[in-house]
Amino acid sequence: MNAWEDSRKRINGWVEERTEGKIQNLLAEGVLDSLTRLVLVNAIYFKGNWEKQFNKERTAERPFQINKNETKPVQMMFKKDRFNMTYIGDLQTKILELPYVGNELSMIILLPDAIQDGSTGLERLERELTYEKLIDWINPEMMDSTEVRVSLPRFKLEENYDLKPILSCMGMPDAFDLGKADFSGMSSGNELVLSEVVHKSFVEVNEEGTEAAAATAAIMMMRCAMIVPDFTADHPFLFFIRHNKSSSILFCGRFCSP
Repeated sequence: MNAWEDSRKRINGWVEERTEGKIQNLLAEGVLDSLTRLVLVNAIYFKGNWEKQFNKERTAERPFQINKNETKPVQMMFKKDRFNMTYIGDLQTKILELPYVGNELSMIILLPDAIQDGSTGLERLERELTYEKLIDWINPEMMDSTEVRVSLPRFKLEENYDLKPILSCMGMPDAFDLGKADFSGMSSGNELVLSEVVHKSFVEVNEEGTEAAAATAAIMMMRCAMIVPDFTADHPFLFFIRHNKSSSILFCGRFCSP
């Protein structure tokens, strides 16, 4: 018993160290037992300062519209400057790029127009969104550099996910089936099977920039010109952290409620 717990603590300590303390206790107590033979762990950490930082003195409490009938207060940051921006008319969605220092990475924010019904406003956007469409929309050639008034909430998100049902639905249920799992490429025997896949993430956005971390453990259109230069994220939106040279998406998330 002590050996399993010692292993769990060592793994959690490794993840915590590599994410600067942002991801703690990735593996819960009791997850490892006498049947555990292998733990696969992946961790990523990112901290970036805005190329054009928000002025903390301009940050003020503002209402954030969760749905048509409900709001909650947030600390809203404000910045007026030139940013890349575009509008997807088919989906009535504004897209804004906020670059980090060095311009190697950017945060991309997809903001649907104001909520008109009882939904968050993200449902249609998420149904239509694919990686190919996203890359097309945020292509520099599709965006215009324009002076814009940006209002963005200061926020922090921490989430835990059980990826077992998701991975099963995506086409790999056999990996979790004792009678069907085949990890012969990793083990000479046929005794390995996945029992858990857990994922934990952390994202914080403030006036200075963004801090993000994630860890996973597997236990075996139409384009329109902008009319009004305002980008007011006072209702639910999607965000992505992109590596600009490769167009790779490093992190993604949704902010729906403070």
